[in-house]
Amino acid sequence: MNPTIAVIGAGGWGTALAVTMARVHASVRLWVFEPDLARTIREQRRNPVYLDGIEVPPGIRVGTELDEILDGADIVITAVPSHVFRGVWRRMRPHVRPSMKLVTATKGIETGSLMRMSEVIADVVGDAFTPSVAAISGPTFALEVARGKPTALVVASSDPDLRRDLQRQLSTPRFRLYTNADIVGVEIGASVKNVIAIAAGVVSGLELGHNATAALITRGLVEIMRMAEACGGRRDTLAGLAGLGDLVLTCTGQLSRNRQVGFALGQGKTRAEIISSMKMVAEGIITSESTHALARRLDVEMPIAEQIYAVLHEGKDLGRAIEELMEREPREE
Repeated sequence: MNPTIAVIGAGGWGTALAVTMARVHASVRLWVFEPDLARTIREQRRNPVYLDGIEVPPGIRVGTELDEILDGADIVITAVPSHVFRGVWRRMRPHVRPSMKLVTATKGIETGSLMRMSEVIADVVGDAFTPSVAAISGPTFALEVARGKPTALVVASSDPDLRRDLQRQLSTPRFRLYTNADIVGVEIGASVKNVIAIAAGVVSGLELGHNATAALITRGLVEIMRMAEACGGRRDTLAGLAGLGDLVLTCTGQLSRNRQVGFALGQGKTRAEIISSMKMVAEGIITSESTHALARRLDVEMPIAEQIYAVLHEGKDLGRAIEELMEREPREE
């Protein structure tokens, strides 16, 4: 059966996913929050705000009404920023059926509740039915995915049938999906790597060198592993695409918004200046706060994430933050 796929969110990643799915599926829909942008995409078949230069195939149905986009959908992929995720899902809830396969493509930890995105979905719809939820993650820049560049990522779910079905239904010749049972580890890796990427950008902005970047990525991976394990995930998951793969890409790639945030910090710009200059969300800014809170709750040692939180949310001096990292008590690796 050729499924009907609804992509919720027309940012760069959501648009890229819709474009990718349209290459192999005849029925793809894209929900757009902004009416003006929806009109532009319908008329011009491009998304000049979030993914300029990419043609949106005419077969993709574009709309702003969730009931119309979700009606008859078999697979629902949510790709909205984490800070609006719950609000969008509350609006979606009346139109979601138990038979739908629900996929989160959002990378983040909810501020306040400290829930992963799959947990937010279950929390919103759980009083009506127990949803089938999966997460997709991996080293992916939206622009490259939309251009059809070879990409490999993970579809994770505790339900083996769901993850295998989604692997088969969402894979394309240049969009390769591996399955993973550890949705906790995959979602934690997807979220916290954005915080480490800000730190990597700082290293680059301060011109601290390749040695420092390599050390930061390696020690950042250790912090992500600690967090994943404390949440019930597996450390070995973070050695794969949703962990190391995504971390390396986000820490080193020029298209990484989170790395750009760190680079700007290293160049002396303030958080307010950086945010005002960006039209797309850098999830690491938001996730640094929830990561800090979750680490405190679980008593997980995360010195890099802790310093990034202090710089972004407490106004800590960058130089002092780096000194404190380098002057920590020597220990065995």
